[in-house]
Amino acid sequence: MTGLVLFAHGARDARWREPFDRLLERVRSGHGAPVELAFLELMDPDLPAAAARLARVGATRIVVVPLFLGTGGHLRRDLPRLLELARATAGVPVAAAGAAGENDAVLDALASYCLRSAR
Repeated sequence: MTGLVLFAHGARDARWREPFDRLLERVRSGHGAPVELAFLELMDPDLPAAAARLARVGATRIVVVPLFLGTGGHLRRDLPRLLELARATAGVPVAAAGAAGENDAVLDALASYCLRSAR
């Protein structure tokens, strides 16, 4: 069973996470396997803790989906280290998808939102 971790940056303001919590519920309702939300900094859980939670509930493989618009320093420097920690903590294979914002479907959705905002 493939568990998913939705991976976001994190912020000091607790309200910042509200759209991520809504996204989490949408993904959970459509995935059919466990899904967790994790943060790079300032919020809990972190990536290793979320991966461990997925493994405890039966995930035999974990895919981390970075909810970042681009592949900047956090995904180039921080994510590889966190993936190694997640693998060690969870004891199952952990891989990462590309940054969400580099996916054409995500860019199309954002472009559509921008165009609708101009009306």
